[in-house]
Amino acid sequence: MEIKWIINVLLLAGLLAGLYKIFEKAKRPGWYALIPGWNLWIWIQLLNKPWWWILILLIPGVNFMLIMVMAYLTLRNFEVENPFLLIAGVIAPFFVLPYIGFTSKHRYMSDDFWRNYTKGWKFETLEAISFAIIVATIIRTFFIEAFTIPTPSMEKSLMVGDFLFVNKMSYGAKSPQTPLTLPLTHHTLPLTQTVPSYSEWVSLPLFRLPAMGSVKNNDVVVFNYPDVDTVAMEMQNVGYHRIILNHGYNIVRAQGLDPDSNLNLVYELGRKEVWKKYTIRTRPIDKRDNYVKRCIGIPGDMIEIKNTQLYVNGKAAENPELMQIGYFVRSASNGFNQKTLDKLDITDFFQTNIGNEFLLNLNENNKNRLMKSGQITNILPNIQPEGQFDFEIFPHSPAFPWNKDNYGPLQIPAKGATVELNLKNLPLYKRIIQAYEGNTLEVTDGKIFINGAQTDAYTFQQDYYFMMGDNRHNSADSRSWGFVPFDHVVGKAVFVWFSRSQNRGFPNIRFERLFTFISAKGISKSYFFQIMIPLLLIIFLYNKRHVIKEKIEDRKRGIK
Repeated sequence: MEIKWIINVLLLAGLLAGLYKIFEKAKRPGWYALIPGWNLWIWIQLLNKPWWWILILLIPGVNFMLIMVMAYLTLRNFEVENPFLLIAGVIAPFFVLPYIGFTSKHRYMSDDFWRNYTKGWKFETLEAISFAIIVATIIRTFFIEAFTIPTPSMEKSLMVGDFLFVNKMSYGAKSPQTPLTLPLTHHTLPLTQTVPSYSEWVSLPLFRLPAMGSVKNNDVVVFNYPDVDTVAMEMQNVGYHRIILNHGYNIVRAQGLDPDSNLNLVYELGRKEVWKKYTIRTRPIDKRDNYVKRCIGIPGDMIEIKNTQLYVNGKAAENPELMQIGYFVRSASNGFNQKTLDKLDITDFFQTNIGNEFLLNLNENNKNRLMKSGQITNILPNIQPEGQFDFEIFPHSPAFPWNKDNYGPLQIPAKGATVELNLKNLPLYKRIIQAYEGNTLEVTDGKIFINGAQTDAYTFQQDYYFMMGDNRHNSADSRSWGFVPFDHVVGKAVFVWFSRSQNRGFPNIRFERLFTFISAKGISKSYFFQIMIPLLLIIFLYNKRHVIKEKIEDRKRGIK
């Protein structure tokens, strides 16, 4: 048995033992504490709280926060005034409640204690904050969560500085797997870079609530980044496996060897170097970074990219309206100033090492405007030729000489589908078999063994998806790290409620993007005024409701 499960059992035993003695002090049978569900109901009654608290206690993740609140209320009902003991009771009720129950120092006040208790402003403030956090956690866990766009991988569809609402009900909200988390945080404590905001002492199985629909082609999807189940804490924004590849390639090249012909050595040396150089940690699925991309392949689809054009099941896919690719551009002068870039709506660019040559990521609209502007002397698309192997492209094997512009064909795995397995295509499915579906995999004497049994086929246990950024030449997506499992899917990006630009002067708000809706084709026009005017009117009428009500009553009484 893992040590964390032993700890969990001991902590639960401590909590139940504490409730057993507390119930006895409160003149209830102590054995009530040993009956799952009933013990919580009795506990709620002792605190004189409404019946619907039991519903909150059924919600994974949120229930731990409410138990902390209930522990605090219980301590107050047992004459505890010491602030340090109160804080300890909230943080570790499985230690403090047994202390309260088994010592004679603290007595139970009465069943009417909380009914007759006069709340001070401090207590009311604490109560209001606690329930505001609980309600916010319920909303962001199961309904709607706010995200921000930190990178340009989806420009111009979604831009750096966009603030989104993501609908978690679209594909079925996921239950939290690590409920012991500081409220309203993700994986790292605020103002720190390496301190986790969660504990894995309690780990819950994943389940989903009923979904509004399924993931479809061209949906803009938020998901847990699959490539960071293991993280180098000093480089959290780069996938662990990419770091290994980069280090391994450099080491093997320095030894005068061809990395593409010695991939096993690349991984072996790269992994040793990374573990020596960085602080390595693992993260559960729900604590991995959130990414947003466009789903271009659903389970069973056959995808292929030819000279940047995507094909799905043999047919050319409709490109996103604002899709960008890279161009080498030679400036007519010494470069581009910010005013020129803003005028041409160019937000993603790099200067090369060659004089006045730049690499600009452009869509058709700003490419045409740039060509007519007189600002450039030459423009060429930055497209990698077919057959040119790029080691950073999944599956990172010379057997698949793919790159970001010429990729595939590749079939997306579907739940229940069986694929033939051999040494050539093993790189495509190795991570699925091991990391996503929890099997052991070994290759011995040219034979493949899964969970100790030799096999030449594999049946997938869940659906997978292929995600790509609309900014095709500046996006870390499935072309880099492969398939996205369904248990990593978080929700559907549906609404941009705020947007600001780092390059604009005051005010740096992009008013044209406020209150816009996200669709498969792109982003809608702004509905800011259409939404804000009725909302402000409702708020005004709500605040004036007493005056309006009095005027209506006066008219009924005939008073002018």
